[in-house]
Amino acid sequence: MRKTIMALLLAASVTPAFAEEQTVNLKISHWVPASHPLQKALEDWAAAVEKASGGTIKSQVFPAQQLGKAIDHYDMARDGIADVTYVNPGYQPGRFPIIGAGELPFLMSDAKGGSEGLDAWYRKYAAKEMGDVKFCLAFIHSPSSFHTRTKKIVVPEDVKGMKIRPADATIANFVTQLGGTNVQSAAPEVRDTIERGVADGVTFPWGSLVLFGVDKVTKYHMEAPLYVTTFVFVMNKDKYNQMSDRQKKAIDDNCNTEAAGRVGEPWGKFEDAGVDKVKAESGQEVYTLTPEQTAQWKKAAEPLVKTWADGVKKTGVDPDTALSELKASLAKYNALTQ
Repeated sequence: MRKTIMALLLAASVTPAFAEEQTVNLKISHWVPASHPLQKALEDWAAAVEKASGGTIKSQVFPAQQLGKAIDHYDMARDGIADVTYVNPGYQPGRFPIIGAGELPFLMSDAKGGSEGLDAWYRKYAAKEMGDVKFCLAFIHSPSSFHTRTKKIVVPEDVKGMKIRPADATIANFVTQLGGTNVQSAAPEVRDTIERGVADGVTFPWGSLVLFGVDKVTKYHMEAPLYVTTFVFVMNKDKYNQMSDRQKKAIDDNCNTEAAGRVGEPWGKFEDAGVDKVKAESGQEVYTLTPEQTAQWKKAAEPLVKTWADGVKKTGVDPDTALSELKASLAKYNALTQ
């Protein structure tokens, strides 16, 4: 009898901790259409997490602002309205100054390497400005530029007097600096904003230009790596903290630099394919810049570095060090523009 009891106790002592795991259901929210490549990226991310968790973490992806407006997605994760959200930090100027380095013009050349380089760099700083959520990963889309309806933008002076919907806070500062006016609008509303004449143009990646129908209301397209937009996946802290160790590991193993590349690469290919689609449309003018014109743009963008640095200093971070680290990280992943 004693041997039987001891055997039972021994068996209990080696029972895996996850034998009593509770199934976790994640609400994953984003604000682009379900036809956007981000939908599949999030579905693939959720599938990887489910597999790593032994099937104990289930997810449902809610696209197209079903759970809330694009601008609210960071706070939605913080407050538990959604468990994992897709965030454009540049939608809230001044709130996330450090990651804004990724928005500086003519910095990144490639979506996959840019995503990996940005993510690897930002992990050091994420807790400083995104401390009320669990940071998962950071990524970018492919470099892009201006798309306008009635006036062609070739040199910086052409922006003067124009109404532009900027992609992020840095481009918004750039437009203001060049004498233009910013028109704020989330991506799903851009076509309507231009069609109604509220804006004359937009900074937008190529594939999304077609997906959102913005190519139907624009004519002139600058083909230059003027900017990228930074994005993050973030998670509700309470949801994460309630998980078992194995479940947390399943999340952590899919919230890393490798995962950032897996998200950035297919989206980058989708955006890059949009260039040829726009070129194939009748009535569209896609143009490149001469070396001299590119030099003008780079010189005009120099004050943006100081503006970014001033915002970063308020966080206690040294901007020169942070920017040097970012460039080194991008170079490591072969995504630093020359």
